[in-house]
Order: sequence, then structure tokens, then C-alpha cells
Amino acid sequence: MKDFTNLHQPTGRVITESGQDYLFFGGTAYLGLLVNEDYIDLYKQGLSIYGLNNGTSRNNNIQLGIFNQAEEVAAMRFGFEDAVMLSSGYLATQLAVKSLFSFGELLYAPHTHPALWYGTNPNVIGEMHVWMENIVKKINHSDEDTFVIVSNALDNMGPAYYDFSPLLQVDPRKKVILLIDDSHEIGVVRQNNVSIDLSIFDQSTIEVVVVASLAKGLGTDAGIILSSTKRITQFRKSPFYTGASPASPASLYAFIHSQEIYLAAFEKLQNNIQLFASLGGKSLNHIHHFPVFSSEEPELYQKLVQSGFLISSFPYPLETDPLLNRIVVTSLHVDDDLKKIAGIISAEIVKS
Repeated sequence: MKDFTNLHQPTGRVITESGQDYLFFGGTAYLGLLVNEDYIDLYKQGLSIYGLNNGTSRNNNIQLGIFNQAEEVAAMRFGFEDAVMLSSGYLATQLAVKSLFSFGELLYAPHTHPALWYGTNPNVIGEMHVWMENIVKKINHSDEDTFVIVSNALDNMGPAYYDFSPLLQVDPRKKVILLIDDSHEIGVVRQNNVSIDLSIFDQSTIEVVVVASLAKGLGTDAGIILSSTKRITQFRKSPFYTGASPASPASLYAFIHSQEIYLAAFEKLQNNIQLFASLGGKSLNHIHHFPVFSSEEPELYQKLVQSGFLISSFPYPLETDPLLNRIVVTSLHVDDDLKKIAGIISAEIVKS
């Protein structure tokens, strides 16, 4: 088996190894910004203005204005009152979880990402819809009044969307915060928005906090927390915020000024998803608007490598489980790429 674990090149549309080109259908750079020349030019402009980094605390008496500006832009862009940005999605998520731990009992949904764990693995298994029904009953019948529900926005491995509407049945006298990790979906599933329609909670007593890594679809080396101004003010008091160096100012400069680039990439991505779903996607697990298609066919990865295609392939969720193959469509792919890989996938699955 060829080894692709020591590359020295960007993981864009094509990966070259040992003199051979492979079309890449993996990773998490769904909008292709990591090799977008216009986006890189914006990053370079940011470097010329702000330098490589700014390794000081956000409560330092000397501050760069780009940080507050990026947070204001992000809050408006994604439809929240306020936002706070940190250097990574993991740091942002840990800040949120550890700040909310004192609010109430943490209730973890199945297969929650490790970045959301408070210490050890919560080890929650089962079907999401069953868990959701049970957790509503637990909250409504509990003597406790405050809870924090922690969940991924969707199952990005399956993939599958989650229905959060059962939470509307929570007793309105209970105080509940819904903490959602939208790292793989923010700005990808819905244009300039988080992946879930949170308006369903507008008339409820449930408070929503969204955390995300912006390093995936949005190509920005930063983590973000989106919520109410009151909650964000609380998060800013955390030592995770005051004691850590911020994200690269050049990266945030590119984030602020790349709206036209983003919109073009988003449209291209959604067109590619739709095309691939109408081709080889028919024989794969997929959901509308999300660029991940999966298959449990064990030989698929090797067959695709032999044909000049690279996909993500690994056991999931445990190391002892069968291989889960993830075919990731991005805005970098052209129609011919999608038609070729779709043809091979359809042929191989029909054989098996």
C-alpha cells in the first residue's frame, strides 16, 4: 500500500507522489480556499499590514484592531449578537465547555467530537433521535433546573442530519444551554450561516451557543464561539481567552475581505455536490448540501488509488471497526473529475 502520510505540498485538487498525480477527494477544505490564489493574495496583504502573528494576550493594553473587527463581522455574518475568536477550534470549544460546566450538568449526545469533552470520553452511544427523546424526559423529570446539552451539529461521518426540534418539548421552567459544534458545516451547508436553522428556538427558553473551527471550509486558522452578548462577555473572562495568543491577524484579514471569493466557492461547491449526487453519489451515503459521501465497501479505497484517486479511508468509530471511506467533494473539482470517480465507484460497488 502506498504511503501518503509524509507529503510536502498543499492538499488541493491534485496530489503528486512518486511522480504520479492523484485527484484528491478527501480532507476538510470543502471550499478549496487553501489553494485559492485570490484568497492567498488577501492573506499576503494581511501579512504586509500586520506581520506574521501577534503573540500577546487579548487583554493586553496594546491591541490590534483586526481582532474586534473580525468578531463583529463574524457575528453579523452568521446571525448572532456577538462572537469571540481564538487561535483554534479546539481552544474555542474547550473554553466554552469549561466555562459552561459551572452552569449545569453536561449532557453529551452520541458520538460528540473529542474537542467537546470535559476531560474523559463521555462514552455515549446509540441513535441520536432516541437519545434526544430520552434526554428531554430526563430534564423534565429531574430535580435539577440547569443543563448544558453538548452535541455535534450533524454526523459528518455517516453523514446524517440531526433533528433538534424534540428539545422544544423541554419544560420552559428549566434553564438549558444547547452547545453545538458546527466545525465541518459552518458556511458550507448554508451560505454565510451555521448549518442548523436555529430559528426554531426563537420562542423557546433554550439558549444556543455555537462553536466551530474556521480552518476547514472557511480556510481561516481560528476558532469561534457565537452566542448572545451576555454569554460572550462571560467567555471573555476565561483564562483560555485572556491567557492565550490570538489567531493570526493576517488570517482574520483574509476572512473579513474574502466575501466575493467565498460566495463563488460556495456556489461552485453546491453545484459539484448536486452533480456528484446525481452520478456516483446514488450508490453512496450522503445528505443534501453536505460535501461528504461515504461507503463501507472495504476494497473501494485501493481500487480508487489504482485508478488515480485519493479518498479518506479509516476505521470508524473504533480502530477495530470496518473501514469507512469518505469521498469529499470540493469547489476545486471540475465536472470531469466528478464523472470519472463516479463511474469507477458505481462499477466497483456493482461488482461487489
